[in-house]
Amino acid sequence: MGCVLTQLFYLNSGHKISNFVAIKTNIRMANRNVILLHILESDTYEFYGSPASLFDKHEANELLIAQTSLNNHFSKMAAQGKELVYRNAYCEIRKGEVYVKPSTRGRKKEA
Repeated sequence: MGCVLTQLFYLNSGHKISNFVAIKTNIRMANRNVILLHILESDTYEFYGSPASLFDKHEANELLIAQTSLNNHFSKMAAQGKELVYRNAYCEIRKGEVYVKPSTRGRKKEA
């Protein structure tokens, strides 16, 4: 679910239309990443906007995984089309998206 943006890239110094190549890029509009940390021992949940913000509050030895290892784990799971979840004896970390309504701030109203 997202828009498809078509970008034109100029390849040569000529000005013929054949020197442009259309490349389609999927863009997700109005969705944000969210990281859910479930600490099993205390059964508490914490939400973060990125793995980096998670590791601002918690240390790698506390979570039993380093930030780069967690990023690699999520990349590997995404490539395999699997659910983005990391589990160990201390915690469960999930990566997902939260829908955010598109803003109209800064837009001029038409008269």
